[in-house]
Amino acid sequence: MLTAQRKQLILNRLATHGQIVAGELALELGTSEDTIRRDLRELAQQGKLQRVHGGALPASAATGNLRVRQQVSTDEKQALGRFGAQLIKPGQVVMLDGGTTAIQVARQLPPDLRATVITHSPNVAVELAAHRHVDIIVLGGRLFRHSMVNVGASVIEAASRFRADLFFLGVTGVHPEAGLSTGDAEEADVKRALHARAAETVVLASSEKLLSASAFVIAPMKALSLLVVPDGTKPKTVAALRAGGVAVQKAA
Repeated sequence: MLTAQRKQLILNRLATHGQIVAGELALELGTSEDTIRRDLRELAQQGKLQRVHGGALPASAATGNLRVRQQVSTDEKQALGRFGAQLIKPGQVVMLDGGTTAIQVARQLPPDLRATVITHSPNVAVELAAHRHVDIIVLGGRLFRHSMVNVGASVIEAASRFRADLFFLGVTGVHPEAGLSTGDAEEADVKRALHARAAETVVLASSEKLLSASAFVIAPMKALSLLVVPDGTKPKTVAALRAGGVAVQKAA
């Protein structure tokens, strides 16, 4: 089998089975495990999959910059944003991550809600400004333009001064084995710090993030209080996600 054919087979298997085990595929194709690992490495460099120990998982399609992500799964993100906004109760202290779904949460808060929202996203802070009864605390640091969030030690240090009731964590990958992940190391550091300061952490995940992985792990699935997925998510996918030890609910 030619290299190009083998790589296409790998991508097809990922699409249908959700993972590749290098040793098993090498045995099936009658080639060496080193050959399969080289294929996986080259495909990972092209952004077409995420390598893990012993094989590969689908790469998240949610790794584009904020402008690109605003065009992806827009209806799903609006529904997820509505669901998330309903989870916030009057008087709570809430941490809201950056990203397109977080912006939807901010937009859909009740106009009379009285709460405190802490965010490291300038875009989210601007959306929250329309809610006159919401106190907004912005954690400052170096602006990571790709995601339009502040990152760095100053953000992590500032977060340590707060204790939130709820944290809406933004991720690019949600996988029962690979956990919750994102595409940048500094972003992952900030997300872990915010998660550590919240009593409960919720992920609102659009479909392109489900059963995929990115390079930098934030936390295992079981660290979540709730994973919210689109209403049209297949039962098989929901069952696979629950196998990661998390409560899963659909956003109607």
